[in-house]
Amino acid sequence: MKEIDNVNITLCDELKTNIKQDSKVSIAAAFFSIYAFSELKEQLENVKEFRFLFSSPAFVFDNEYDKKEKKEFYIPRINLSGSEFEVRLRNELSQKTIAKECAEWIRKKASFKANVTESHIPGFIISDQTAFYPIEDFSSVQLGKEKGNNAFFSIFENQGSSSSRYLSIFNSFWNGKDKLKDVKDKVLESLSTVYQENSPEFIYFFTLFNIFKEFLEDVSEDTLPNEATGFKSSVIWNALYDFQKDAALAIINKLEKYNGCILADSVGLGKTYTALAVMKYYENRNKTVLVLCPKKLSSNWTDYTSNYINNPLLKDRFNYDVLYHTDLSRKSGRSNGIDLSRINWGNYDLVVIDESHNFRNGGKLDSATDGKANRYQVLMNKVMRAGVKSKVLMLSATPVNNKFTDLRNQLQLAYEGDSANINDKLNTAKPIEDVFRAAQAAYTKWSKLPLTERTTQGLLDKLDFDFFEVLDSVTIARSRKHIEKYYDCTRIGSFPERLKPVSLNPGLSDLKNAINYNEIFDQLMALDL
Repeated sequence: MKEIDNVNITLCDELKTNIKQDSKVSIAAAFFSIYAFSELKEQLENVKEFRFLFSSPAFVFDNEYDKKEKKEFYIPRINLSGSEFEVRLRNELSQKTIAKECAEWIRKKASFKANVTESHIPGFIISDQTAFYPIEDFSSVQLGKEKGNNAFFSIFENQGSSSSRYLSIFNSFWNGKDKLKDVKDKVLESLSTVYQENSPEFIYFFTLFNIFKEFLEDVSEDTLPNEATGFKSSVIWNALYDFQKDAALAIINKLEKYNGCILADSVGLGKTYTALAVMKYYENRNKTVLVLCPKKLSSNWTDYTSNYINNPLLKDRFNYDVLYHTDLSRKSGRSNGIDLSRINWGNYDLVVIDESHNFRNGGKLDSATDGKANRYQVLMNKVMRAGVKSKVLMLSATPVNNKFTDLRNQLQLAYEGDSANINDKLNTAKPIEDVFRAAQAAYTKWSKLPLTERTTQGLLDKLDFDFFEVLDSVTIARSRKHIEKYYDCTRIGSFPERLKPVSLNPGLSDLKNAINYNEIFDQLMALDL
């Protein structure tokens, strides 16, 4: 008996010595790698017989499963094209040539069968009168040509009675009709996917599929805007620029999927018009809409519901309610014609919050009482949590003022303060609370760095990928530079340039002998009043 450690003595070298002209080789292993064939190509070309037995089921799927695997461009689990430890060999881009040579050799010399029973067959190799065992797979790693994850591995080489016993076991399995299935044609079919010539068109679509695969999986008719509502024939929709239309469609998708969205475009990019298009979509679906805005911005919203000749959206007949942030703290009185003592706060399907950063401070939601609750708590408990399932669209050019908690508190409105309502919908490794906690820790650490190191890129490098995943899922934020770079601005025109400030120091008068500011100051200071 001889021990092979695949360090000082490799299985590959021993097989090269043992496999001779007209040898008969029989192998039982978990999978077959074309790179193992490549290492022993010269010897295997001259064998008289080569039998390979897959020790576990392979290529024995039913037709529908098989079709699915092929559709997804997946080479079955026998790893014909190499194991995870044969990455270096795959990177040499010789896969196609080796696969083609291997296929030609299989047609001439080899037979393949797969175990269809649930019983496990131990792996071994028999070359004429020599047996090598135990064997896990037929790969370049097992042959000792590539490094695997085993610190050491002992393979025993034996001849005589022991070898005959292994050959007898192999023959009993090989000839058992009910235990094995001939899979040579399946192996050749799978190998052909490795070396076949693909048209440029196929490669192009295959590349597109993999680039946008994640997006395509997320898209469903449930979250896409339903154009049958006719919202695209409205006046407001046709008044939008292309970048605003893209934002409106994305907002509807996010509202349907995550129940909330923050539109944080820069000042001057028409967030109000974008929001109006979204509101029209929901109004066309007979949904009730509430706008919450600061009192000073009232006319920005009430003008579009008025029956005035100067209302540019009069034909759309908007029918949303407009209330003010301060109305959340009132229990009586009237606001915009609405009796606050009788209003059903929980009956709005869509709540649009202008200047949503005013609700960044949050508060303990469950402990709030009517007498002590702040506006945020009232909004959460009486509007978002109560009554119908409300969606929330938040408009703010500055959703983060001091810390990332500002953003989290606003997003809480979308999932009603219960992170379980959104964690399953987000493609993040951690719960949303942990994501924001980690982001705040990274920001705090960054803010303590020297000024030279406190750069935007430095902060981005410290933030977790999950944080950007959350932002991408529930926020839309574009700058003027973004619009100019990615959209045709012919219709929009150029954005106005902000002029540099000019410092002026005018005198009190242009008369030469007139008193100046400094003299007035000196005389006032001399007075004893």
